[in-house]
Amino acid sequence: MTSRHDRLKIIQGIIETNSITSQEQLLGILKDNNVNVTQATLSRDLKMLKVGKVSDGAKGYIYTLPSILNLKESEQQYINDFLRGFLSIAFSNNICVIKTLPGHANSTAAAIDNLLFDEVIGSIAGDDTIMVILSDEYPKEDFISSLNSKIEGLEL
Repeated sequence: MTSRHDRLKIIQGIIETNSITSQEQLLGILKDNNVNVTQATLSRDLKMLKVGKVSDGAKGYIYTLPSILNLKESEQQYINDFLRGFLSIAFSNNICVIKTLPGHANSTAAAIDNLLFDEVIGSIAGDDTIMVILSDEYPKEDFISSLNSKIEGLEL
């Protein structure tokens, strides 16, 4: 099974090198590359990558990726959101609980989801608490290391 991070990289590569006009076409190319994904998951992946459609003048509308500058600005915004709300972190096996300031859990969880940590399977946020499920493939130390490297200014 392909990790979400790997799948997103593959999707980016396909969109950069092909004129993709539909999700069905993209699903077919992914399948040809041994990446089996549902249409719903692909739709979420495209949203996460901030893929848009632009006219190419010949085929109609094709998928396009945002500029690198926009992605860096978005990534920095997620980092700021994380730092703005973060209070503490605790672990129980592969479950990570992050405490935030009241009202900050959703934006902090969105930052975790959008910064594409390989260790993260998913997250659930309340008002001031986030439950992050980590993959069994990675020890919690890997997640802590990834947090420290992706979120400058955070020291765990």
